Amino acid sequence: MSAAAERPWLALYHEGTPAGIVPEHDTMLGAFRATAGRRTDEVAIRYFDAALSFRDLDERSDALAAALVARGFEPGDRLAVYLQNDPALAVAYLAAWKAGGAAVAVNPMNRHAELAYLLEDSGAAALLCLEELYEDVAAQVLSEHDLGVRTVITCSPLEDQSRDDPRVLGARATRRPEGTLDLRSLLAEHAGGAPTVPAPGRDDVAVLTYTSGTTGWPKGAMNTQANLAFNAQTYRDWVDLGTDDVVLGVAPLFHITGMVGHLCVALLTGCPLVLTHRFEPQVVLDAIREHRPTFTVGAITVFIALGGAEGSTREDWSSLRAVYSGGAPIAPAVTDRFEEQTGLYIHNIYGLTETTSPSHAVPLGRRAPVDPASGALSVGVPVFDTVVRILAPDGSEAPVGETGEIATSGPGVVPGYWRRPDATAESLPGGELRTGDVGFMDAEGWFYLVDRLKDMINAAGYKVWPREVEDVLYGHPDVREVAVVGVPDEYRGESVKAFVALRPGARLEADELVAWARERMAAYKYPRSVEFLEELPKTTTGKILRRSLRDTTR
Repeated sequence: MSAAAERPWLALYHEGTPAGIVPEHDTMLGAFRATAGRRTDEVAIRYFDAALSFRDLDERSDALAAALVARGFEPGDRLAVYLQNDPALAVAYLAAWKAGGAAVAVNPMNRHAELAYLLEDSGAAALLCLEELYEDVAAQVLSEHDLGVRTVITCSPLEDQSRDDPRVLGARATRRPEGTLDLRSLLAEHAGGAPTVPAPGRDDVAVLTYTSGTTGWPKGAMNTQANLAFNAQTYRDWVDLGTDDVVLGVAPLFHITGMVGHLCVALLTGCPLVLTHRFEPQVVLDAIREHRPTFTVGAITVFIALGGAEGSTREDWSSLRAVYSGGAPIAPAVTDRFEEQTGLYIHNIYGLTETTSPSHAVPLGRRAPVDPASGALSVGVPVFDTVVRILAPDGSEAPVGETGEIATSGPGVVPGYWRRPDATAESLPGGELRTGDVGFMDAEGWFYLVDRLKDMINAAGYKVWPREVEDVLYGHPDVREVAVVGVPDEYRGESVKAFVALRPGARLEADELVAWARERMAAYKYPRSVEFLEELPKTTTGKILRRSLRDTTR
């Protein structure tokens, strides 16, 4: 019997923890409706000085769904959501489902080319975005591209009359950009309404969550209603969350970790979710002191920043009983330092967009072992109903202790990529996800992440495809050749570095090119450093050798 078939990791589960769970709900919308029925007047979201109950979420998402349907949104359509961690995002996801469609998760750091690509690829029929994002980005995209977006709705982060905290929100007044519909007005216009469309089924797409692929262009992972419902329950049962808990939303809700580990788990469990628009350490620290959260999950950079935040004390952290981190490799020294600062142990968690967040996690209360050979901290063990194999280069299952590609199957794995049958066949043969990550399993069943098969850069939990950055840099008139690699970064895990050869006679400083790139792409993508070379190393066929450049940085 193969190592995966024997599932040795089950012995590492706490006594009494089952190998699998019975899903309570087939769909995430069904899970929310059940919660709203029993937790009607309890707090669902805390946002600065504002609070929304489950009744509020239910009624507002009904109204937005009715508004969408009234403007031609049909079952199967997509609503692009271009927001920060605001209550409107939760309303939008629920409304898209209630209108019979799906949400498209859009990173609020995305700029013009990125937004244009996502709107075109997803075929979004409607867009909900922050007013400032519309004015700065979306308005130009919609005017310059022939897209299928028929309805554009804008909102302010202060829709719920919360305190205007200048550390996050600035002092901007609410305004409705010309040519857009106002979210607050739509909710008032359609208050009490609800569309009469069929409820989504378990296999219907709930959210298109974009992840980079082998071509360098993002692919829409089709996270289904059942994927979300199952992995929300996985979080709940793995961490033993209940209605007395409070979830701290430090991960972005457009990202699969925040989407499932914050929003969906709160919608399922019926506990409050604390949001702060975006991550700013002092603001989040204030929220911790005020709302006393008990659980959170986020990138390790979040905890590095919070642990070292000015004025942070152990008492601030005393309400938290479970802290998990994923999205980027974690050095044992970092978890040790955070524990010294706060008294809390960070449990590792591992998963991908295509696994709808967790595929592995350290059991609550256990300490992840460190591999003595590599010094790597274990990413945990496969979660409920999840089977993970380590594949040798020939596709056979590798023996215990040997490295290979991590391949995952289970209820959290997506059925495929949006309108990409070839990519689906390549990455999900037979429904098993070939992750592209290299790792191994030890004899006890602990898993370790060693490296990545491809050139993907993992910067503070965000995945960056080098070609996407290179394509932007090639747009600079002085750039002749460019190659982008990931370099070690103590804070971010990896950061983006560009090696550049200039055109003859060109004069360009590194900081000038960094600033130029920063204006044209998301903050986590632009290169943090630039090195100029006379010539970039190439193969005999003329292909630039990223590997050779990367080796010079190690």
